[in-house]
Amino acid sequence: LKKPNKLIYLSFSFQNEINEVPFFDIQLPYELALKIFQYLSKAELGRCAQVSKTWKVLAEDEVLWYRLCQQEGYLLDTSISDHSCWKLALKNCRARERTLKTNWKNRVGAVSQLQYELGKILCDVHSCDGVVIAGYTSGEVRLWDTRTWDYIAPVLEPMHGPGDAGPQPRVSFVRINSSLAVAAYEDGTVSIWNLMFGREPIHHYQHNQRIQALALGSEGAVVATASGFEVKVESPDDRGFWQTTETFEIQKLVNFLSLVPDVTGSPVTVAAAEDTVYLLKVEDPGKILHSVYGQPVTCLDVSAREAAFGVKTFGWLLNEPNQILLYNLETNQCLRKMGNSLGDFTCVNLRNSPPNMLVTGNKDRRVRVFDLRSSESLCSLYAHQLGVSAVQMDDWKIVSGGEEGLVCVWDQRMGTKLWEIHARHPVRHVWFNSHSLITANIPDEKTPRGASIMDDDFTTHRKHRGIIYAYEFSVDQLAVESVLPICRSSYDEVTGYNYNIGLTVPYDNI
Repeated sequence: LKKPNKLIYLSFSFQNEINEVPFFDIQLPYELALKIFQYLSKAELGRCAQVSKTWKVLAEDEVLWYRLCQQEGYLLDTSISDHSCWKLALKNCRARERTLKTNWKNRVGAVSQLQYELGKILCDVHSCDGVVIAGYTSGEVRLWDTRTWDYIAPVLEPMHGPGDAGPQPRVSFVRINSSLAVAAYEDGTVSIWNLMFGREPIHHYQHNQRIQALALGSEGAVVATASGFEVKVESPDDRGFWQTTETFEIQKLVNFLSLVPDVTGSPVTVAAAEDTVYLLKVEDPGKILHSVYGQPVTCLDVSAREAAFGVKTFGWLLNEPNQILLYNLETNQCLRKMGNSLGDFTCVNLRNSPPNMLVTGNKDRRVRVFDLRSSESLCSLYAHQLGVSAVQMDDWKIVSGGEEGLVCVWDQRMGTKLWEIHARHPVRHVWFNSHSLITANIPDEKTPRGASIMDDDFTTHRKHRGIIYAYEFSVDQLAVESVLPICRSSYDEVTGYNYNIGLTVPYDNI
């Protein structure tokens, strides 16, 4: 049966138990009429509810509205029995989404700086679903759970050996997913923690040289590290004991490393080493995905089926601009060549972008969004004076970070800047979801002059440490409680200020 194009108003008697539904000039069983109504949208169901009492009962059936709620991406992990009125549940979800979007545009919410020990300098930051991991020059690795606004960050203990009485080596890289945290240190050691089993590492292994790249699977327990000309993949066996799954020997030094998500069986690793991109599999350990002599890879990101990376060419010599190449990981074929820029592509985000879209940052100060179906640039935003260092987008906004320390939030469809915030050091990490944003400004200089931890006045060295910001745009009570008490106003209305911080009369509670 096709969707009806025209509604004919009928009058009939309403029964408490509906077995047959008047449908034009025939009587249909309730189940069959429900199958017809499942093809209607929200507006069409609303019009059907105005036809008669029987059609109103049918148009407000919980099965229909539960299915609409699931189709729009709301409450995906619930069953039909979790809510008594799915029409109201869908209405509340849409209202909450509109409020969150308004808060993002107007910068309404709470902001917090994730504090750490004085005198230590930030080395690397990563986050997953609001949980932030950070490594410092002191060798410490700390965690914050911004979902509960836990400002007391626990320290993940390193693996202590018999001769580890001296200071710990500084942290090179940190990664985190929903279950694991990984840190790589300057001396080539790697520690892995299970977030459910306390602060002691569950696995520890060593490289002979400095680690150049670290990758952690988005789900599951797979860790890949690159040191020298070696790429090592670690994962637990069926009994839970960690072991080296595979060791790959390549001919060049690795610059970027990523694990392909959603892979069944043996893990698949993509490694960019100078001007060559390797697809490392157990059955084909030396597979070269892309290689052009003298054209180094400048950035890399991998999704479940594709890999996107920037290639630096010599446009002034060969008349070839710098480009973003998109490869299919199943066929190993180049699908698209995108971009026409004289500047190097410094960052690319494929995994977190909407379907058939990709966002990049460039040294020419611009953020570009590409359509993967046509290889065309949908928008180009003049963003940062010293080049773009981090970028992420969703279906309506873009968040970019620059080398000068500026974080910008853009409306992607309008191509306009909504707001910005500045810190001293380059932005090396940007992550956001529907209601929160995490940014990290990490200094390039890890041993600045005059920043000795033995000095008496630590406040003079605050500018050297780097900073992590956590923003919360949700409308729940947590965002209100996270505002400092001295900044909370007892007045219901605060004129002239809309950042959820009542600074008009800051001492009215005293």
